Amino acid sequence: MFLRHSATFVLRRGPGRHLPRTLFHSSSVQWALKRFKLADIGEGITECEVIKWNVKPASPVHTFDPLCEVQSDKASVEITSPFDGIIKDLLVEEGHVAKVGQDLCTIEVADDMIAVEDEVPLATPVEQPVFTTGGNVRCPPPKQHATSAGGPGEVEHQPSPKQTRRPHPLDPNAPLEARAPFSPAQDVLATPSVRHYARQHGVNLSSVAPGSGKDGRIEKRDVDTFLRRGAIESAVSQDTAATYPVPAPQLDKDVTVELSRTRWNMWKAMEKSLAIPQFTCSTTLDLTELHNILPILNAHIPTHYLPPSARPSAASQVISPSAFHAPPAPPDVAPSAQYTRLTYLPILLKTLSRAMLEWPLFRSSLSPDTPSTDTSAKPALTMRPHADISIALSTPTGLYTPTIQAADMCSVYALAAQLRQLAHLGRQVPCALTPKEMPRRGGTVSVSNVGGIGAVESAAPVLVPGGGVAIVAIGRARWVWDVERGDGSGERRLKVGVSWSADHRVVEGAEMVAFTEAWRAWVEAPQRLIADSV
Repeated sequence: MFLRHSATFVLRRGPGRHLPRTLFHSSSVQWALKRFKLADIGEGITECEVIKWNVKPASPVHTFDPLCEVQSDKASVEITSPFDGIIKDLLVEEGHVAKVGQDLCTIEVADDMIAVEDEVPLATPVEQPVFTTGGNVRCPPPKQHATSAGGPGEVEHQPSPKQTRRPHPLDPNAPLEARAPFSPAQDVLATPSVRHYARQHGVNLSSVAPGSGKDGRIEKRDVDTFLRRGAIESAVSQDTAATYPVPAPQLDKDVTVELSRTRWNMWKAMEKSLAIPQFTCSTTLDLTELHNILPILNAHIPTHYLPPSARPSAASQVISPSAFHAPPAPPDVAPSAQYTRLTYLPILLKTLSRAMLEWPLFRSSLSPDTPSTDTSAKPALTMRPHADISIALSTPTGLYTPTIQAADMCSVYALAAQLRQLAHLGRQVPCALTPKEMPRRGGTVSVSNVGGIGAVESAAPVLVPGGGVAIVAIGRARWVWDVERGDGSGERRLKVGVSWSADHRVVEGAEMVAFTEAWRAWVEAPQRLIADSV
C-alpha cells in the first residue's frame, strides 16, 4: 500500500532562483522554455516600442504579473505574464521596437503548465526524492533545510507564502493609495547608469524626484537640469521647493531636445499619412437653434451627472416619485465625469452619429487583412452597426485619440460625461488612458475640437492610417451677420467652421460633401432629435 502525501517544495534551479510549486505526484519534473510573443494589440498596429521591463533575467514571475509596457501609435499598454515561471532572457531591449509576432522574452516553466507546442526541453529532468521507511509504505521525509551548497536535486520543505500582487499604478481599478503622487519618503525611480551619473556629480536623487520619465522615473536630463539650476545640495525639502521654485536659467546657446516617445510615434504616423490621398473641404454650420435650446438642456441635466454640491435636495420634493415603487438605480458616474453645464461639442457628436447612421460608408473602416503593398489583391471595408467616433486629445505627454464607441446609442448627457472623463484621464502624468478608452480598433470618424484652444475658423486636419475614413476639425463658434437671411435684411447668427479630410481611396468628393449636408440638417434643426427619440 502506498500513501501519497501532498507537500509544498521549493525547487532550486540555480543560486538564488526559487520557484514555489505544489506537487501531488512523484514523477519527474521536466522544464521547458516558452517563447512569449508580442500579440496584436490594435487594428492597424504592426509594431510597438518597449518602454520598460518590469522583470529581469533569472527572476520569478507569476500569472498576471506585469512583464513590460509597450507604446503603440495610439496608447501605452501593459503586457502581463500568461503563466508562472522564471524569466530566462529578454529579447528586446528598452527603447527598441518590436514587430507584432516577434519574441519578447523566454520564460522557463514546468511542462504541466504549458502546451506541447513551443516547448524547448532543457537539461536532464530533476527527479523528486522518494523516501521509504520500510516495506511498500512511502511517506514524506522529515523537514530538511537547504544549505548554501544546494545542488539541482536539492529539496527544501517550506510553506508557500501567499503572493500579494502590487496593483499597477495605471490600473483604473487600483486603490487610491496605489496611485498616490510621489512623496520624498518613497523610493526614487532611476536606472543604475543615472544613479552612477548622479553620484559622480554629488546629486541626491531624492531632491530631483519626481523625474520626467515614466511613473516619475529620473532621467539623465533631469540631473543635468538640476545641475544647471545650481542646486547641488544633498537634499532639498519638498515644501521649500514648492514655495520657492527655482526659475529656469536663460540659455544663451542652442539646446538639442530629443523627441518623446509619443511625439516620435506622431512623427511616424504623419509620415505614413503621406501614403493616403486625401480630399479636403470646409464649410460653416449654423448653431443658432442649438444655442436657443441649450439653456433648457442645462436646466434638466440628470441628477447623477451633477456633482453632489449641485444636486437638488430630496427634502424639496413634496411628493416623491418613489412613493409607489423605487425607480431603477442610475448608472454610476465618476466624480471626474460630472458637470454642471453642457457645451456644443456633445450635441455636435450626437448629430454626427445620426448622420453616420444614414451613411454606412462613414461607419466603415479598412479591413485588418487589407494588403497595403500587394496591389493585385482587392481591399475590403468593414461596416460597423454603430457610430464609433474618435476624439483628438492633446495631453501633457502628447496627442492621443480615444474612442467613444456606439455614440449613436448615448444621450447628449452621457456623451458630455464621457468627454469630461477622457479629458481628465488625458491630463494625468503619465497619461491614464487605458485600452478601455483606446480600443483595438478606433473610430471610423475622428473629431478635433481646435476651436476650444484658440480663435480658429478652419483647419486642414491630417488623416493617418488607422484613423478611420474621415476626420473633421471644428473651429470656434462666433456670431456673424448673415445677409442671406431675414428677407434680405440679414440676421445675427451663431456659426462655426468645420473642415474635413477624407480617405480619397474609398470616399468620393461628392460623398464627403453630401455627408456634410446630412450632418448640417441635424445640427441646424436639432428638434429632429426629439422625434427621432420617440
